[in-house]
Amino acid sequence: MERLAGRIMLLGGARRALLAFLAGAFGVLALPPFGFFAALFVSFTLLVWLLDGVGGGPLARLRNAFAIGWMFGWGYFVAGLWWLGHALMIDAEEFAWALPLAVLGLPAFLALYYGLAAMVARLFWSDGMGRIAALAFGFGLGEWLRSFLATGFPWNAVGYGIMPMPLMMQSAHLVGLFGISALAVFVFCTPALLATRRGLLPGAAIAIALFAAHLGYGAYALTVPETPVRSGEVTVRLVQPRIDQAQKLDDGSREAVFAEHLKLSTEALKEGGKRPDIIVWPETSVPYILTQNHEALARIADMLEPGQVLLAGAVRAEDMGPGLEPRYYNSIYVIDDAGQIVGASDKVHLVPFGEYLPFEDLWHELGVDQAIADMPGGFSAAARRALLTLPNGLILYPLICYEAIFPDEVTGDVARADVILNVTYDAWFCNTPGPYQHFQQARVRAVEEGRPLIRDANNGISAFVDAKGRIVAGLDFDTKGVVQSTVGGKLNATLDDAARSLYFGLIMTVLAVVALSARIGFSLRRD
Repeated sequence: MERLAGRIMLLGGARRALLAFLAGAFGVLALPPFGFFAALFVSFTLLVWLLDGVGGGPLARLRNAFAIGWMFGWGYFVAGLWWLGHALMIDAEEFAWALPLAVLGLPAFLALYYGLAAMVARLFWSDGMGRIAALAFGFGLGEWLRSFLATGFPWNAVGYGIMPMPLMMQSAHLVGLFGISALAVFVFCTPALLATRRGLLPGAAIAIALFAAHLGYGAYALTVPETPVRSGEVTVRLVQPRIDQAQKLDDGSREAVFAEHLKLSTEALKEGGKRPDIIVWPETSVPYILTQNHEALARIADMLEPGQVLLAGAVRAEDMGPGLEPRYYNSIYVIDDAGQIVGASDKVHLVPFGEYLPFEDLWHELGVDQAIADMPGGFSAAARRALLTLPNGLILYPLICYEAIFPDEVTGDVARADVILNVTYDAWFCNTPGPYQHFQQARVRAVEEGRPLIRDANNGISAFVDAKGRIVAGLDFDTKGVVQSTVGGKLNATLDDAARSLYFGLIMTVLAVVALSARIGFSLRRD
């Protein structure tokens, strides 16, 4: 092990950069659909040894550490996000030019956070356990910043790699995604101590204790009983229509798309079963502006039986007055059996370039006229999230599409909700790792908040997930059909975001103290 570490430390130039890139890319095996979390032990051990080999003066060491971290991150994000190119190829004539930006450019930008993580760690670098505490601190900081800077994009945070199953998701309820990420990096780096031996015993003991606590708390949390929702037993049907993207973009196919949703909503289950109280359609499933199409509302009323409610993803138009273009919102409607819209919630966190163009005037000058979502002027973001209260008293916390990847989008209002509702499209990305990664992140939101999750997608993955992240029932990708289940219970005693933020701060403080103490001791030994 010492010989291997020495050879890696002595690598230079292109070979060092290539190994950093490949180490990051290999770590993606820990993410869905693979879930091989042991891959990150290899990735982060190599990263530690590469950083051990950084030489030169103080500024040169920081610059070189940043470069290694950036190459590591670039490999991680290219391997983890290559499927974004599928969305652009749906309308290749319009957006194929942006393919390199999506597949290579966005990962290059996201890798800046990992470059920062490595550079911050190198400030506190030592020769023992302190350096892995420093790297854990750096990655905890980087993942936290990535969640909100430049609108945020915390997709595939390192912490997801140590949460491949419900048993290993429960700790997120205590310390949140970013606390898990920081502690996971510490654990993943521990094999690097085998090379130098310094700090091996305490480092390994702490890592084993952390991993054992992670599993032990998971086993305990899975036994905690849930409280039934306030409205009693509620049966929900999820409609997964698997509408082809080309058909969805074709104005002439609107009637066929709408008819397919109506048909699946009333389809008899092969095994029979209770009539659903709630029917859910995925994001932007309604191909009309419902407030301008009374016939469509009438057909929905005809479809619904007395007492049933439809939750439908739709585009909502807001009239801005004479001579002004309307505003469009990506929304969820609540429609009762009389065809009346009795509730609505608009998307708050929009997808840059997908639903709106940041710096729109600049892009127009470059010849880019619209975001990928084909709406005049793109979508507008809601000022605040509105909870959905159904006629039967059930309260839903709505998250539309990729809002589910942001822990901070689930605010304190979730305490009033019985269920998290996530409607999405996901057919943009075909049968790639993208939909599976998205689904895992939505499941972790359910665990963090102690609320069951109802998730409906146009083409996978639609599922009922309980408050512990366990899949109750669902439909896999590329499956057309319906699935129904009763709404699961919620946890009464839950931690809020403020408590998780406090624990994250404490974790980061401890890591910083360990790293700084080790750095001081290292400097004294050298002197």
